[in-house]
Amino acid sequence: MALKTFRPLTPTNRFKVLPAFDEVTKSKPEKSLVETKHKTGGRNNNGRITTRHIGGGHKQKYRIIDFKRSKRGVEAEVKAIEYDPNRTCRIALLQYTDGEKSYILAPAGLVVGDKVTAGENAEPKVGNALPLSAIPLGASVHNVELVAGRGGQIARSAGQLVILNNREAGYALVKLPSGEIRKIHENCYATIGQVGNVEHMNVSSGKAGRSRWRGVRPTVRGMVMNPVDHPMGGGQGKSKGGGGRHHPMSPWGQLAKGFKTRRKHKTSSNFIVERRSAKKK
Repeated sequence: MALKTFRPLTPTNRFKVLPAFDEVTKSKPEKSLVETKHKTGGRNNNGRITTRHIGGGHKQKYRIIDFKRSKRGVEAEVKAIEYDPNRTCRIALLQYTDGEKSYILAPAGLVVGDKVTAGENAEPKVGNALPLSAIPLGASVHNVELVAGRGGQIARSAGQLVILNNREAGYALVKLPSGEIRKIHENCYATIGQVGNVEHMNVSSGKAGRSRWRGVRPTVRGMVMNPVDHPMGGGQGKSKGGGGRHHPMSPWGQLAKGFKTRRKHKTSSNFIVERRSAKKK
């Protein structure tokens, strides 16, 4: 994926870096694979704001992605690479030999005309989905299932990949993007390759208006609020007493740095071989 930079003729263009969309081959989605997406404005069914800084933005249609790769043993051809406003990566439109169509996450290197398939006997090449038991050690994978048959849950955003390190006693040991090493049952499926749109992390919108187009509303630092509105608020200017020396925290008083929110006796802790914090030592 290429990025576009702009001549700094305006303040907006000075730091603007946008995707070039070179890999996108189709502008409109497949009608049979989209559904209406309703905006909530960050409010729950009682009308109360439960997620702040959400509202407005362009209308979007949701593209139905086949995270399960449920059509096994049937070859499909990549018909198009499309933009998806709901996620950071691109999506690939597949057409199976029986005529059925579906969307998958487009891995880096997948192009129109490629043939992909899913199943135990599939070749371990980019875009194919296999159980972890059939994937060569050291391979890069994405869209990894945590529970067999549930569909991929790990490594689905732009540029993400998981490394298959080892297999033992019916489990695969995988290294996640966070650095955590985790056991996943070897019957769980994963897709070969790295998620595409690798340069997404280098995109700079250049102006506040582009965030509004995406439905992101402005936010204000807690330190500049009043004490009634935030635990870190108050004081005159950049205060050392009223709003400066407090530990960073949420508006409801929960510490924002270093405070562990994971339950101590969570069942899935048994599957974590090495915590992500270990890589910092």
